[in-house]
Amino acid sequence: MTTTLRSDHVRPPADPGPAEPATTAGRPRWERPALALLLAGTAAAYLWNLAASGWANSFYAAAVQAGTQSWTAFFFGSLDSGNAITVDKPPASLWVMELSGRIFGFSSWSMLAPQALMAVASVALLWAAVRRVAGPGAGLLAGLVLALTPVAALMFRFNNPDALLVLLMVAAAYCTTRAIEKAGTRWLLLAGLLLGLGFLTKMLQAFLVLPGLAVAYYWAAPTTAWRRIRQLVAAGVALVVGAGWWLLAVALWPVGSRPYIGGSTDNTPLELAFGYNGLGRIFGGAGNGGAGRTAADAGGGLPGGTAGAEAAASGGGMPGGGGPGGGMFGGETGLSRLFSTAFGTQVSWLLPAALILLVTTLHLTRRAPRTDRVRAGLLVWGGWTLVTALVFSFMSGTIHPYYSVALAPGIAALVAIGGREAWRARGTWLGRGTLAVTSAVTAVWAFVMLGWSPTFLPWLRWVVLAVGLIAALGLLVPAGRRRWAGVAAGAAVLAGLAAPTAYAAETIGTAHTGSIPSAGPAVAGATGFGGGPGGARFDGEARGDGTGQDGAPGGTAMGGTAPGGSATTPGGRGQGTPSFAGGGAGGPGEEVTDTALVDLLRNAGDARWAAATAGSQGAASMELASGTPVMAMGGFTGSDPYPTLQQFQAYVDAGDIRYFVAGGGMGGGGGRGGASSAITVWVQQNYTPTTVGGRTVYDLAAPAG
Repeated sequence: MTTTLRSDHVRPPADPGPAEPATTAGRPRWERPALALLLAGTAAAYLWNLAASGWANSFYAAAVQAGTQSWTAFFFGSLDSGNAITVDKPPASLWVMELSGRIFGFSSWSMLAPQALMAVASVALLWAAVRRVAGPGAGLLAGLVLALTPVAALMFRFNNPDALLVLLMVAAAYCTTRAIEKAGTRWLLLAGLLLGLGFLTKMLQAFLVLPGLAVAYYWAAPTTAWRRIRQLVAAGVALVVGAGWWLLAVALWPVGSRPYIGGSTDNTPLELAFGYNGLGRIFGGAGNGGAGRTAADAGGGLPGGTAGAEAAASGGGMPGGGGPGGGMFGGETGLSRLFSTAFGTQVSWLLPAALILLVTTLHLTRRAPRTDRVRAGLLVWGGWTLVTALVFSFMSGTIHPYYSVALAPGIAALVAIGGREAWRARGTWLGRGTLAVTSAVTAVWAFVMLGWSPTFLPWLRWVVLAVGLIAALGLLVPAGRRRWAGVAAGAAVLAGLAAPTAYAAETIGTAHTGSIPSAGPAVAGATGFGGGPGGARFDGEARGDGTGQDGAPGGTAMGGTAPGGSATTPGGRGQGTPSFAGGGAGGPGEEVTDTALVDLLRNAGDARWAAATAGSQGAASMELASGTPVMAMGGFTGSDPYPTLQQFQAYVDAGDIRYFVAGGGMGGGGGRGGASSAITVWVQQNYTPTTVGGRTVYDLAAPAG
């Protein structure tokens, strides 16, 4: 069949109600104002008080700063403008923030504002994609659900790569939806290109949506089977082009004149993609949690490089289930993971509803023509959701709850499309039963999860439960007056969105810093740094009194020139021991750099790096506070085999590194190849230590003796 058909005639009959008033363009009069309100509301909420989070994740903030100072750092995603080592992700997400910083000046606002605007773009594209298969009402509902998802409210106001990743994947799904309508090759090629750029954002995670998009196109596009296959192959080529141009440039670039690829073992991005950021995330192993993770690996990721006995005592895993059968920070593997205290309140409020509606709507469209758009939409977003959910559920390597933002668009689309189709079939018991069960299950699940935060709006769980169950009973009543059915449906929607909206609002109103942020209020029993009974959060943010650890407003005791930060290290710190703001409950916190050390770095002369230290946490803090490049030996975890002792000695002989700062944040104790430890021993044997701002510092321009 070469014509795209609607399948209304083969579905259970439904009361269509009065015709919607339309403009001359064929759109309902209310659609454009409603869309404008949705997008404006998303922008206002996500941009509000954005700078309160300061540098957010200082690891990426330091890389953004470096990219505003050096075009080489910009291209490769270097952590420092001296171009020693890159972050452990491709640079695409950094490019957007760095361009903003180059245009408007580097600041917390210029860095985070593009992330918030990506939320607006994602909502708009999701609306457009769902509208094309299920109408304007469903499109608006999908956009609203995405905007009100707590983890989306977190990650689109943060500087991790996930915001751009989600935007690119939603854009690819929109292009695939357009391609399916008329078997459009150009739209399909654009979808492939966008997913290639997604690879340059967060590597293989971008490909989790590929099965859903490919299956939907092959099943539903109105053209011959062989043409569909050829088009999908061409889209695959476009994907390779979208990702491959940067990979080729890195491969051809002389190794000696570019930074080391952080997170890799052989200084190549492909090894990073299929190793630490690929199969290592799925199956675990050294440096990535899971059963293969050693005690030394576990300790290497703790602030200060704590290793050995502590990690061994905990079974070789980090808090949060890193151990046999568990994923790093994400709890035990299995189908229940997304409904656990770690993930549940982030994204799963409407996940049961999405799955129920997906199954029902696939049944309703079982006799529809192959090219039916509604079923094609279900394949796009159902494949997106199911594949991503299964991978997240069974990953044995490192996984953080905020990864679940990748599920939010799929859940939102399935709820909107499935809800609309079940509503159209409300003249049958299947339609009414589906609506009623969806409302009841959603209300009960919200009641359970709200109970995990007993001090947060304790009345809300009872209201949600009561309204959701009453709405379910109302939806079971056979179709009579359309007004009463509409009231019941509206009550069900309100009950379903009330809890995630409250959590999203709390997330927006709270500053978030650190490398493991979490949305919503404290959850008792959550896994991760500081998790467990008592309701500790994943990030070092404000508590009920508006102050975080170290007394900084919002828990953001940032160093040096960080917005709203303090460059004063709290007293009582030992030599060589970095201090952390917002640590403990927030996992690896934001290290504080003392003003005396900041002044020393700023007066380091014309050295390529003002200092070197083990791991990225300390290096990033010093860079942001001083504006000078600092070499992060060993990269993010301190375990990357760069620099070797010989390389470090050559840098010192050439006068490229002025100071060595002992200790460090993540992985301060060295790692896989022991390079950081060997360098530390060599420095201690050949240079004289001094104490600057509570840190042990060695002047590499003045050898001992």
